[in-house]
Amino acid sequence: MISPREEFVRQGNVRDALLEAAATLFSKNGYSAVSMREIAKVANANVGSLTYHFGSKANLLREIYARHTEPMNRRRLELLGEARRIRDPHERLRAILRAYVLPAFAPSGDSGGGAEFTRMRAVLSAEGNEDARAIIAGAFDDISRAFIEAIGECVPGASLEGLVWRSQFLLGSLYYALINPERVTRLSDGAVDGNDREAAINQIVEASLASFHALADAQGRAAAE
Repeated sequence: MISPREEFVRQGNVRDALLEAAATLFSKNGYSAVSMREIAKVANANVGSLTYHFGSKANLLREIYARHTEPMNRRRLELLGEARRIRDPHERLRAILRAYVLPAFAPSGDSGGGAEFTRMRAVLSAEGNEDARAIIAGAFDDISRAFIEAIGECVPGASLEGLVWRSQFLLGSLYYALINPERVTRLSDGAVDGNDREAAINQIVEASLASFHALADAQGRAAAE
């Protein structure tokens, strides 16, 4: 059985083979440690083809992000628009959180990021490379601000500081649930299936829902004192 990468090369689609090889290597080793030569070797291509198709490693990474984030962000905005039409603030907040989480769990070919891309995002975010940081910001900052604004409308009185921090915690839980579902299974001694996608989505949404409501309650108590 041949791999998707081998199929790309066999059909002459060297560009796709290079993108897939780079995403796999970046998700395992980070951005800085992976060379253009290594990417070409894994893709069964030559280094010249990388330069021809992308010009630089940064442009290659930018293309990987565009392929994954553009459909994912479009789907997030579609679901966000639907969620914002819900009248009840509690249910609207739940729907907004689900609009953010759900597309990340979809397979990479189905308007989602997929586990490997999410793993790559987590590794690159921790690495702190300047090229990667700029690409990540360009791909996600605007959509994140849109969700923070929508969440804030559901929890009036909540501080921007609290909204941003708890949105960051939401992202962290999303990362970890996608890249290490086996830990959930292991810690529960098999009672919980960490690979149950719908259960993971529901748990992340409900935990974040409680977190943002607790923020609103705390702000209310502080204002009353």
